[in-house]
Amino acid sequence: MSSAIAVQADTCPAPGQWWQPEGTRLTPDALFAELAERDVVLLGEQHDDVDHHRWQLHTLAGLHGRRPDMVIALEMLPREAQPALDAWVAGELGEQAFIDESRWNTAWGFDPALYFPILHFARLHRVPLKAINVTPELRGRLVEQGWEAVPEAERFGITAPAEAPAAYRERLAEVYAQHPSRGGEAGLERFIEAQLVWDRAMADGLAEAGKEADLVVGLIGQGHLQYEHGVPHQLTDLGVDNHATLLPWPVNGNECQLPPEGLARAVFALDETRYEAAPAMQLGVYTTPHEAGVEVHAILEGSVAEQAGLEAGDIILQAAGESLARPSDLTGLIRQQRPGTLLPLVIRRDGDEREVLARFPPRST
Repeated sequence: MSSAIAVQADTCPAPGQWWQPEGTRLTPDALFAELAERDVVLLGEQHDDVDHHRWQLHTLAGLHGRRPDMVIALEMLPREAQPALDAWVAGELGEQAFIDESRWNTAWGFDPALYFPILHFARLHRVPLKAINVTPELRGRLVEQGWEAVPEAERFGITAPAEAPAAYRERLAEVYAQHPSRGGEAGLERFIEAQLVWDRAMADGLAEAGKEADLVVGLIGQGHLQYEHGVPHQLTDLGVDNHATLLPWPVNGNECQLPPEGLARAVFALDETRYEAAPAMQLGVYTTPHEAGVEVHAILEGSVAEQAGLEAGDIILQAAGESLARPSDLTGLIRQQRPGTLLPLVIRRDGDEREVLARFPPRST
């Protein structure tokens, strides 16, 4: 299949080109003709990269032109947010009402402005949006209590995951090794199991959405998709074999780095030397309301929060000297931060209060 759409390879990927990871440039028209025959197409992202979301939007538009009977599936929201997504597509909610009713700022740690162009695309074309994630609480119950202990209705019919490929376990162990205080070998197993629950929940959501449309396009963090290890592996276990993963690939005019074999079906080259302000600063945490402030449920790898030393279970009491009553209070203060500044946070950990400083990086030039 791939040989039929290959063209003469250039030396290195250049911005705007599609490449096969083995090192072959692809023609967009033939690639999209192939993708239009898939049941599921997965578009990876780094959540805080605005150009990743622009690429996703343009790819969605190309796929929609060939397969208008499609569904867009979102990692960003748990299944409880489905009524808000339905109301948004129907034109019944404005942007702020959607943020509030979907509980976006509680469920997702990234600026909704990054995603609104895609959300508006779905509404303009009346493309259904599907929430395919689950809450951290449910993931925790499935890991700690086991699948049989959680009633099927409470886990939205999600099935137990297939065993992780050995290479995926190794990659997750490398991530876990960056946080050695989490609990040794037992902690590593819980970490891997939680990742598998996350992958399986999204795969089940994609498979379910496939019953409603000819094509399902999933917007998912690239770590869940690379090398077919995470969500793609779980999709195959569910019997959904006709899927393809597309990823953005950073390129620098001074260097030549080809995407490694097996990374994805295809990658799209993006200029990493561009200068553009991101829509907002990001702390990189998943939070939920707490009677004393805002509770941290998870920390994103490489984030400002991780570098500041925040940990899951911390209660953020104050930010910039202001008490917090809800996650949106924290999000609003973070959006006001300028590049290269510090945000003082007062947190409670194990009953003790302390101050930590979140340092936001300067803009690259």
